[in-house]
Amino acid sequence: MEVAIVIVKVGVAMLRKKTFHARFLFNILIICASIIVLFIAIGFMTTAKPSSRLSNVFFANWTSNLDQSVFSYLYSVENKPYAIFEETAINPFYHSKISLEMFTNIRLTEFTTLISKELPGLSTYEQNVIVASGKHFDLASYVHESGPPIEDILEEREAIDDAENDETENVEREEIDKKVVFLYSSHNRESFLPHLPKETDPNRAYHKEVNITKVSGRLAEKLAEYNIGAEVDDTDFMNILHEKGWTYGKSYDASRTVVEAVVKENQDIKYMFDIHRDSLPYEKTTIKKDGKSYATLLFVIGAENKNYEKNLKLATTLHYMLEEKMPGLSRGVITKEGPRSNGVYNQDLLETALLIEVGGYDNHLEELYRTIDIFAEVFSDYYWGAEKVSK
Repeated sequence: MEVAIVIVKVGVAMLRKKTFHARFLFNILIICASIIVLFIAIGFMTTAKPSSRLSNVFFANWTSNLDQSVFSYLYSVENKPYAIFEETAINPFYHSKISLEMFTNIRLTEFTTLISKELPGLSTYEQNVIVASGKHFDLASYVHESGPPIEDILEEREAIDDAENDETENVEREEIDKKVVFLYSSHNRESFLPHLPKETDPNRAYHKEVNITKVSGRLAEKLAEYNIGAEVDDTDFMNILHEKGWTYGKSYDASRTVVEAVVKENQDIKYMFDIHRDSLPYEKTTIKKDGKSYATLLFVIGAENKNYEKNLKLATTLHYMLEEKMPGLSRGVITKEGPRSNGVYNQDLLETALLIEVGGYDNHLEELYRTIDIFAEVFSDYYWGAEKVSK
């Protein structure tokens, strides 16, 4: 910085001579000083402690909302031949469009970029609907994943587990030594209002025992009936978040350590399912068939992991198999990406990893059990079909 100041002082002294050469050299010195200051600023931004520097998330959030054509236009400014193929480069209104998008992140062609500024939380759901059940094809049916402060999640609550277990769960069967499916829940305390008699707020539907992990246990039991071994993880990831001082958004970082260890230590694991319950009301997460109600399923794939295509293929296949078995049971498959979304969900650790939303906060466990029983049957058909092909 001192070097830049000296250069400016020398330039001012030369400028006082009021000669052409003096002004020219002054301009050169100003440019050099600006470059030096720029490099110093960049060095500070990249080497300072995280608490005292600008986060790259700021720039990611800003640039991620710009239309791709903006970058094409900027490229064409420096590469004139490229502009021949870019109609935007000669559009007189394009500069105004670029300015609007750069300074407001609003795209006139996408209405959601406008209302996301007025509706808190809407902009956090950066997702694409890959395939959907016709009944549930609307934006509100795909908004999920939100969490209160960890202290609220860990709060002690009264809960009632009045879900009936069918007789098949108590039938003695030979233990399956080979575990090929790993079941866990990154949001392990997600619970259900029908089982929390003193709770009416969906944002407080959490419990340490009566929660989504019971669905994982049910799935493992049902898979065993089809001779498919499953390992169920019972780690309280919400407690880990509390101990580390992490927010709810770090749930997948908390579960990653466990998942990595399991995948590394158990070479038999071929499938990995992160089981969740959605943050949507009853009418969005329930269908009725033959007088019985069923919780719907939703497959979520992180679009920013190396196994994206294979994970997406598995989810899509299972969706269509479920659709054939019971239309509407699966709400579809969505992908999530962007600076405000996880985008990975630990699915980079296995080529056959899925995040599955089962039901919502208004559903009863019995409704989730009916659905997971059907999923177990469909998955067993897929699994043994795949095993037969591989052999």
